[in-house]
Amino acid sequence: MNKQSRQGKENVRIGGASGFWGDSAIGPVQLVDKGDIDYLVFDYLAELTMSLLAAARLKNPEAGYALDFVSGALRSVLKPAMEKGIRIVSNAGGVNPRACAAAVRKLAEELGVTVRVAVVDGDDLLPQLDALRAAGTRDMQSGAAMPARILTANAYLGAVPIRAALDAGADIVITGRCVDSAVTLGVLMHEFNWSPTDYDLLCAGSLAGHIIECGCQATGGLHTDWEQVPDWANIGYPVVTCRADGTFLVGKPPGTGGLVSPATVGEQMLYEIGDPAAYLLPDVICDFTGVTLRQAGPDLVEVRGAKGRPPTASYKVSATYADGYRCSAQLTIVGFDAVRKARRSGEAFLARTRGMLARAGQPDFTETRLDVLGTAAAFGPHVPQPALFEAVMWLAVTHPDKRALELFAREIAPAGTSWSPGTTGVGGRPSVSMAIKQFPFLVPKTRVQPAVWLDEQPVPLPATLACASDTPTGPVPAGRPARASTPSAAATEPAADWVDVPLIRLAYGRSGDKGDFSNIGIIARDAAYLPLIDAQLTEAAVAAFLAHNVKGRVTRYFLPGIGAFNFLCEQALGGGGMASLRNDPLGKGMGQVLLAMPVRVPPALARSLGA
Repeated sequence: MNKQSRQGKENVRIGGASGFWGDSAIGPVQLVDKGDIDYLVFDYLAELTMSLLAAARLKNPEAGYALDFVSGALRSVLKPAMEKGIRIVSNAGGVNPRACAAAVRKLAEELGVTVRVAVVDGDDLLPQLDALRAAGTRDMQSGAAMPARILTANAYLGAVPIRAALDAGADIVITGRCVDSAVTLGVLMHEFNWSPTDYDLLCAGSLAGHIIECGCQATGGLHTDWEQVPDWANIGYPVVTCRADGTFLVGKPPGTGGLVSPATVGEQMLYEIGDPAAYLLPDVICDFTGVTLRQAGPDLVEVRGAKGRPPTASYKVSATYADGYRCSAQLTIVGFDAVRKARRSGEAFLARTRGMLARAGQPDFTETRLDVLGTAAAFGPHVPQPALFEAVMWLAVTHPDKRALELFAREIAPAGTSWSPGTTGVGGRPSVSMAIKQFPFLVPKTRVQPAVWLDEQPVPLPATLACASDTPTGPVPAGRPARASTPSAAATEPAADWVDVPLIRLAYGRSGDKGDFSNIGIIARDAAYLPLIDAQLTEAAVAAFLAHNVKGRVTRYFLPGIGAFNFLCEQALGGGGMASLRNDPLGKGMGQVLLAMPVRVPPALARSLGA
C-alpha cells in the first residue's frame, strides 16, 4: 500500500510548477507555500532544449541539465517541501540526469536536508545511431533519411520508470527525456497502484498531466478572453486533485490570480494533441473525445470521461541535427510610410549582403524570410494593411557557412545612418547560431532499455516494460470525422440576410505546434453555436482561409464532450520551431488568425453578439 493510502487519503494533489525551461520562479514557491500539495512536478524539456543541453555537455561533462531547477527552483523550495512531505518529480535531467541528481544531493547537503534522489535514464539513443541508420530509419512525418550529423536522439519514455522510483522510496525523481505528462502519470500509478493495463485510468492520469504540463496555460494563461483573467502578475499555477477512479479537479492555490473555467481548461486540453481520439503516448493511446468539463466551484473544474487503449510497440524518438547556421535581425522604423520603409530596408539588406557574398565567392543564403511586424502579416490577405507610424522589420536568413552570417550580422547597424529616416531599435549586432532541426522517428520498444537508480543503486523495472509484442505496431485508428457526430448542417445554411461575424464571437481558440504541424483547437462558446461552426469551418474552408501559411492538408476532428473541433494543419510553420524563419515558429498566433475567420449568422444572433 502506498504512503498516501496508509494515511487514508482518497485523493492526491499535484502542482505543476513549470511549463518549460525558463518559466517563472514564482511557480514552485507559490505551490509549496499555498498549494496544499502532495507532489510538485516540473516540465522543462523541448526538442531545442535538448540540443542546447547537449551542446553544454560537450563543453562541460558535468553540464547538460536544466541548471535553473537546482539553483533556482529547488534552492527556494527544497527545505520547506521536504518538511511538508512533498515529493518532487522533474525531467530537468535533460541529457545528463546523473549530473543533475549529483547537484541536487550537493544542494541538499548544503541546506541540511536529507533526501533520497532517483534517476531515470536510458532514453539516449545516440549509441544506437549507426544501427538505426543501417536499418533504414526514416523521418516519421516526411519519410526523409536520417541526416549524417545527429546532435541528440532521445526516446520519449513513459511513466512506469517514474512509478518504480517512487515505489522504491525516492523523495525526488530526476528523468531525462520522457513525455511531458509522464511526470504526473507516474505519481498517480504509484499512489493508486494503477496497473500498466488500466488503460482508462492511464488515459485519465495522462490528461491530468497534459493539462498541468504547460504551467499557467491551464489557469488563464493565453486565454482567448484575456481581459476576464484577473491579476496576471500573481497568476496561479495549476493544481490537480486526482481520485483513484481517474476523475480529477483542476484548480490553483487560494489567493492567486488567473482563471480556472471549462474554457481555460478546455483550451489547454486541446493544446498540441493532434487526433483527440488517438493521442499516442508510451503507456496508452488516449481518446479525449468523450471528456467532459464541469465548473465545480470558483476556479475549480471537474474532468471526467477519458478513455484509453493499449499503446503501440514503438517509442517516438526526437533527434536533432545541425543544418548550417541562422541569424535574424530586427529594426524599428518610425514615421510616415513606416511599413514601406521597413520593407525597403529588408530588401536592401538582402541585396547588399548577397552582393558581398558573391564577391567573396560564397553561395547565396539557403533561405530568407522578410516580414514587417505590426502589419498583421500573419493574417495574410484577410486584414487590410493599416497606415502605421511604427513598424518592425524582421529579416531571418540561413547559410551553410557561419562566416557568411557573421558578414550579414555586421551589416545591420549601418542602416541607422544609411537608409530610412526614423530607423532605430537596432540593439547591437544580432548573433549567429547553429540552425538546429528536428528528425522525429519511431523505434521498437525492445531497442530501448529504461533504467532507474536510487541513490546510485539500481531499481528493478517490470520485465514487460520493453516487451510490447502483444500491442499494435501499425497505424492506430483515425479520429472520427467531425460531421458524423455533430448537429445536422442542413438547418444552418446561411440565408441571404445573414451577416458576418468573426469566429471569436462564437468560439474560444488555442494553437500550438508539433514539428511543422500546427494544431488549432476551437471550442464553441455555446452548444447552440455548434451547427454554425460545423457547417462553415470545414476542412476546405479552413485550408483556404489559412492558405497563406498552411501548405499541406488540414484535418478536422470533433470532441463532442466539450463541443470542440481540433484542426491539424500540415506544412504550416515553415519547417517547424527549430527550422522555421518565421517570427511565430511555434504557431502560437495561428489560433488568433483562425478566430478572425468570418462566420455567417442570423441577424438576431449577430445583434446579441454585439456585431
